[in-house]
Amino acid sequence: MAVFTFVARDTLARWLERYDIGDLVEHEGIASGIENSNWFVTTTAGRYVLTLFERMSAHELPFHLGLLHHLAAHGIPCPDPVADRDGVVLETLMGKPAALCSRLDGQPEMQPGPAHCAQLGEAIARMHLAAAGYPGRAPNPRGLAWWESVAPPLASQLAPAQAALLADEIGHQRAFAASGRLAALPASAVHADLFRDNVFFDPQARSPQLAGIIDFWFAGVDAWLFDLAVAANDWCTDENEAFDAQRLDALLGAYRRVRALQPVEHDAWQTMLRAAALRFWVSRLHDLHCPRPAEIVVPKDPARFERMLLLRRAHAPALHRALPDLPNPV
Repeated sequence: MAVFTFVARDTLARWLERYDIGDLVEHEGIASGIENSNWFVTTTAGRYVLTLFERMSAHELPFHLGLLHHLAAHGIPCPDPVADRDGVVLETLMGKPAALCSRLDGQPEMQPGPAHCAQLGEAIARMHLAAAGYPGRAPNPRGLAWWESVAPPLASQLAPAQAALLADEIGHQRAFAASGRLAALPASAVHADLFRDNVFFDPQARSPQLAGIIDFWFAGVDAWLFDLAVAANDWCTDENEAFDAQRLDALLGAYRRVRALQPVEHDAWQTMLRAAALRFWVSRLHDLHCPRPAEIVVPKDPARFERMLLLRRAHAPALHRALPDLPNPV
């Protein structure tokens, strides 16, 4: 979430007239993130988040907006798209596709403990089960096909050892997919970007209470295990990117109390942890070497995920650390 496209107050006020949400009180650009232009919008009727999509086209967005509405209708605490008076949720503003969504209360927890990770694990499992009923089939936009497409130009920007690592890991992931093992994993639309800053907790609660999950714009159909690996790599690691056993056990244990993991998922765990590290190493390399101008932008360091990928290639803790898989609840 960054600001690449400036929206003047008068322009926004006129645009909001198509909605039945009162009059504009104020709007403020959101500096975090690097993909879209995002604004907090307050009206006389409530608080919202406005997103102008800088890279995604209008034909891609119904999948994401439909997923948000589907999940919200199934009790997942996520933003719900706001329809205008004609029932339309995808509009155009400043020449860009744009959508207005409900704004969630709460704040990220950037130093999570085991209790936060347990809350997240349960929420991810519930989200996966809810998403299983969503008919949208758009692939993960930052999956293997994208890695393969951006790797050649990136390789010329890297040291020889880094370029060799990139090529070797993409080769491993390609072979895993070609073997049919990736397709054998349970899958549906997944969030695919479950970092700490995309999950809100209630700051007033006495114990950690998850309040919402945001930023679904990288969502796509992929393995549920990949989604879990993305979360584990961010939420359950120390300053050296090694796993913290207590937090990892809390995340996996809570997930598995809601949804039992299959034998094929146990076998694929290390490869999915590697894929999750690779995905963000590649995307941050791409953002570093192929930047876009922005009003407000917060750059992110790819080195963290290079270190993580090297660690995951060397070792990954077994999925059965936390507890035996239990039957799914009826």
